[in-house]
Amino acid sequence: MKKKTNFIEIEKSKKIWAIGSIHSRNIAFESIKKYLLKKFEKNDALVFLGNIIGLGAESKKTLSSVLDLRNNLMSKFHLDPEKIIFLRGAQEEMFLKLLQLQTAPNPNDIVKWMFEHGVDATIKSYGFNREELLQISTQGTIPISKWTSRLNSSILSQPGHNQYFINLKHAAYTSTKKILFLNRGVDISRPLSAQNDCFWWGYQNFSNLNNPYNTFIRIVRGYKSSNNEKIKDVNKRIVCSLFNQPLDNPKILAGIFDDSGKILDIFESN
Repeated sequence: MKKKTNFIEIEKSKKIWAIGSIHSRNIAFESIKKYLLKKFEKNDALVFLGNIIGLGAESKKTLSSVLDLRNNLMSKFHLDPEKIIFLRGAQEEMFLKLLQLQTAPNPNDIVKWMFEHGVDATIKSYGFNREELLQISTQGTIPISKWTSRLNSSILSQPGHNQYFINLKHAAYTSTKKILFLNRGVDISRPLSAQNDCFWWGYQNFSNLNNPYNTFIRIVRGYKSSNNEKIKDVNKRIVCSLFNQPLDNPKILAGIFDDSGKILDIFESN
């Protein structure tokens, strides 16, 4: 039995597909999904780089579509479950913290902050009202616990959703240790095992990394906070960001990589 870990090693896959932050853009994701179903091949691997949910209005629907893609690929190619990897992004991190809101020292402040960052759209997609939660978050542990129990029940009623949230990884890398997949960044002064929240909150000037991080000559991430990294320069960079600002950009970026870190293709949704 393999030891449970926050990291996953991609083995025996020469071609790895990676999908950047979706942010609940279900229509855009459907075009990526259609293309991937046509082009994916046996022994390929697929990494979702976090932020499947959040910001957009269709978190629940988008996550169900993502899980449907997983099921289709696994059935068609008899894939090992570890060939399709889901990484934790900031949206998933906030949503998981929301499910434990009753333990927070200042729940109302936390809810307001999360709503400013797009989590209100996710709870709405599961049938919950933002104003109700804002009010409940001021009422103490018992009312909050009842609310989080209702949200958990809603998640459990959606096939695969609970398993998705409890099995998110922090990062993935190939067995060659040449290419690293994550949501936003790493603290380059620390090993992977000693990272804190940099994976989904980022690290200062990470886009401008000029030297390999440990043995990783390519780092593929699903989110970036500014436009200073131009996609046309991506082959010359250590960091390849599969996301283009602004946040309301309707397009989703995806890429294909080999296990040595080479970029085989970068494409976007229709």
